[in-house]
Amino acid sequence: MNADRLEVTRQPVPEPVQLQAIWQELEGRSAPPVFLSWQWLGHWLAVYQPPAELLEVREGARVIGLGIVVATEERRHGVLHSHCLRLHQTGYRHQDQIWIEYNGFLAEQGRETDVAEACLRYLCDEMPDWDEFIIGAIDAGEAKFFAGMTGLHSHLRWEAPCFGVDLNALRSSGQHYLSTLSRNTRHQINRAHRLYESRGPLRLVRPDSAHEAVAVFDSIGPLHLHRWGDGPDQSGYANPDFVRFHRSLIEDQWASGGVDLVSLKAGDEVIASFYNLLYDQNVYFYLGGMKAEDDNRLKPGLLGHSLCIEDYRQHGFHYYDFMGGEERYKSQLGSFHCQLVQVSLQRSRFKLRLEDVVRNARNRLRQESAEKLKERVKGRVK
Repeated sequence: MNADRLEVTRQPVPEPVQLQAIWQELEGRSAPPVFLSWQWLGHWLAVYQPPAELLEVREGARVIGLGIVVATEERRHGVLHSHCLRLHQTGYRHQDQIWIEYNGFLAEQGRETDVAEACLRYLCDEMPDWDEFIIGAIDAGEAKFFAGMTGLHSHLRWEAPCFGVDLNALRSSGQHYLSTLSRNTRHQINRAHRLYESRGPLRLVRPDSAHEAVAVFDSIGPLHLHRWGDGPDQSGYANPDFVRFHRSLIEDQWASGGVDLVSLKAGDEVIASFYNLLYDQNVYFYLGGMKAEDDNRLKPGLLGHSLCIEDYRQHGFHYYDFMGGEERYKSQLGSFHCQLVQVSLQRSRFKLRLEDVVRNARNRLRQESAEKLKERVKGRVK
């Protein structure tokens, strides 16, 4: 059985109750990440209500694949207009800042390749008007497959490594999490532990209600803004649409265990807070806020993550995922498990080929300028 025997249909997104039944029935036969679950995508549809269409892949009477596409216009450089299709994103920066990761088509377990191929063929053959199919963040290997299968030019828009901790392997080994880290990282965490304990006992605390959970999320805001900035594509807390999405997600999911707000206290003082998504016994670290300290020996982030990881290990979770990002603490605390990318699969359009030529020329000039500057600096040092 392969993609040639599958039927793909497209329709406006059904009413929420109807789509929820279809989505969750397939979800029960799949092994998706949290971002392809109804927990996330159902909420995305409810909050932003994009003008979306549903792709449905059937084998006979059985639904084996689903995806939600949104058609948008993108203007770049002031003159280039591109007709874009996006998977599970709206095309509006302030709404897409929630930044879906591990994106793709929801597929029956074992049929992921067939579903992706059937959907991509349909998009290419039955929807001829788009210029670019934009998908991300997606595993780099899947993106390469998508480009190879369609024969479309793949333009890389963004990439980042992913790190995480295999809690099942940790349990099987019988090791304490700290013993798996480098000597230097272990030293930093143990030293921070001792220094913070001088302020009072260290403990992880969780809210007792959805209202308290939202309050914890809000309390992270000032720390997150201080760390990442309040400009475009910096801290999501500067974006009302981002805040609205997550406040309502927490209200909806706290009671069912779909989100976890955890704070680390030293005595009565909160020194770090973490907002995690929970799905299928996996932990997705989404964001956090750490107390700024003058003493650089105090590492509230490293300490907090290490205590959370051990706590989740003890409670039977499978994996602690730091998700995409090149921040040093992720590689210190976890192991690399994949490369995420956002790509634009482009049809052969003159305007896009011209843009690519100009982009490559600009990048070469920048590289040459950087190399010349490096040589001049080197000459002065000599």
